[in-house]
Amino acid sequence: STQPNTLFPYTTLFRSQTRAGVIYCAEDPEAKTLFSQHQGAVSYGWTGDCCYSAREVEPEGTGTAFDVWQGNSHLGRVRLGIPGKHNVSNAMAVISLALEVGVNLDTLAPALESFRGAKRRFELKTRAGGVTIVDDYGHHPTEIRATIATARTQSPGRLICLFQPHRYSRTQLLRDEFGTAFDGVDELIVTDVYPASEAPIAGISGDTIVQAVKELGNVPVVSWHPDKHTLHLAVGNRLRPGDWVITLGAGDIHEAGTRLAGDLEVLENIRSRLAEGDGVVRLYEPMNRQTTMRIGGPAQYWVEPQTVAGLARIVRYAKEQGLPLRVIGRGSNLLVLDGGIPGLVVQPVHGEFSKLVVTGTRIEAGAGVKFKALAAAAQSAGLGGFEWMEGIPGNVGGSLRMNAGAMGADTMSQVESVQVITPEGEVLDRPVGEITTCYRSVPEFEKNIVVSAVFFGHPQTAGEIAARMEASKQKRRHSQPIAASAGCIFKNPGPCPAGALVDQLGLKNTWLGHARVSDVHGNFIVNDGGATAAEVLALIDLIKQKALTERGVELETEVQIIGQSTPI
Repeated sequence: STQPNTLFPYTTLFRSQTRAGVIYCAEDPEAKTLFSQHQGAVSYGWTGDCCYSAREVEPEGTGTAFDVWQGNSHLGRVRLGIPGKHNVSNAMAVISLALEVGVNLDTLAPALESFRGAKRRFELKTRAGGVTIVDDYGHHPTEIRATIATARTQSPGRLICLFQPHRYSRTQLLRDEFGTAFDGVDELIVTDVYPASEAPIAGISGDTIVQAVKELGNVPVVSWHPDKHTLHLAVGNRLRPGDWVITLGAGDIHEAGTRLAGDLEVLENIRSRLAEGDGVVRLYEPMNRQTTMRIGGPAQYWVEPQTVAGLARIVRYAKEQGLPLRVIGRGSNLLVLDGGIPGLVVQPVHGEFSKLVVTGTRIEAGAGVKFKALAAAAQSAGLGGFEWMEGIPGNVGGSLRMNAGAMGADTMSQVESVQVITPEGEVLDRPVGEITTCYRSVPEFEKNIVVSAVFFGHPQTAGEIAARMEASKQKRRHSQPIAASAGCIFKNPGPCPAGALVDQLGLKNTWLGHARVSDVHGNFIVNDGGATAAEVLALIDLIKQKALTERGVELETEVQIIGQSTPI
C-alpha cells in the first residue's frame, strides 16, 4: 500500500538511519514514493527517466543480455549468467552502486556473466533425459509470477510447478492473489502448508490455493497433494523430454526437486549403460500396471531390455553402483507392497527374450515367452507333455524361478538346460543336472537371472494333445477365479491342499477392504478393484493364524512378496 500511514514507519526509519545517498528501484511505486525526493537519490529501472536503466533485455541461452544506460548515454551491453527480468533488475542495483563509486562497466561485466545465482533462486538442479528441474524460494504471488515468467523465457515444453504454501496466515490473506499467480504453468501440484512455527488455521490448507486457482486462474491441471514426501512420485513417471519442473516455496519443497533430480540422473546413467535404442527405461513405473493382481507401488527404475547383452550390462551396472536389482516377468505369482520397489526392476520379456524355436523334440524359449504360447508351439509341432502349461498365466523366466506346476507336473521336469546371467553379469549355460530343484523353488535362480531354456517333449498325436489341452482349460475354468489375482497364495502344506484347508476353515469370500478370498478357490485372494497390498497381507495373516490355531498347520506363502510398505 502507498497510503501515508502505511509508509510512515519506513520513512521515519529511513531518515533516522540514512545520512548519505540511496539507490532505489524506480519501477516500484512504494520505493519511488519513499526515496525520489531524497537528496542524492539514484534511481534505476527500465526507462530513460531513471539515472541508470536496462534496455533491450533479451534471453540468451541460460542467461540474459541487456544494454546499460546512464541517462541518455549508452554505457555498453552486458550478459547476466542467470535468466529473468527480475534478476536483471537486481543486477541493475549492483551496477548502479558500482558505477556510483567509480567501478567501470568493463570491470563488472565478467562477474555478471559468471554469476550463477543465489542458492534457491532459480537454481538449476539438473538437466537429465531432456527434463529440467529448477528450484526457487519464491513464495509470494509477485515472486511466483516472476519465476514463472523467467521459466517461460527459456522456452520449456510442458511447465509443471510443485508449490508449498508458506504460513497459514499468508495463505489465508493472499488467497486471491495466489489464484492468478500461477498462470503460465501447464500443471500445478500444491502440497500442504509449511507452517514456520505457526498454528494451523481452521479451513486453511494447500487446497485453499488449489480452489483459488480453479476459481480465478488459468492453469489447465491443478491438484492438491498433501503428502510432500511423495511429491516426486506424483510427477516423475509422467515426465517426458522437454518438460520443466519448478519447485516453489520457502519451506522444504526443494527436497522433492532434489530427489527427483537425483533419480533422473541415475535413470539417464541406466539408459546409457543399457545402450539399446529400443530398450525401455522409465522412472517410478506403477507396478499395479505390471502385475496380474493389479496391486503395488512404483518401481524406482524400470528397465525393459531387448537383448541378453543389454541385460548383462545392466546387471553389472547394478553391482557397480550397489543398486538392488529385481527381475520380474508378466507379474503373476507376485504381490508388490504399496510403497514400491527401490532400485532397478527389470522385465526381460521382449526382443531376444521372446524367441521361441522348435527343433525336433526340443523347444528353445526365451524368458519372456508366455507358457500359453509355449504350449501352443508344442501342440503345433506335435509334441506332448506341455498341455498343463496352457493355463499357467506366467512366462518361462518366472515359472522356472519358482518351478511352477499344475496337474501333477512341474517346470523343471521338462527342462534340458537353462541360460542364466550371474550377479557379475556373466552369461552361462547350465545343464539341468547341475541345478538343484525344490518344490516351488529353484535356489540357484534366486541369484542368477534366467535368460532362456531348452525344453524337451515327446511326439504325440494331435488328438491326444488337444484332449489334454482341453482338459487343462476346463479344469482351470471351473476351479479358478477370473478376477484379478496373483495365483495361488500358499504352498500346499501336505495331503490337504491349501485351497481345501481354507474352505474347511470357512474363510472363502472373507474380505478386508477390496481384497477378498475367492469364493471359487480358497487359495486365491482376488482384487475386487482398488485393493492394497496391506489389505492382502492382512488377509494372508488372518488365514495363517486360523490355520495354525484351529488345525496346527503352518502355511507358507507361494506368492512372492516384494518391495516395501513405506514410499520409495
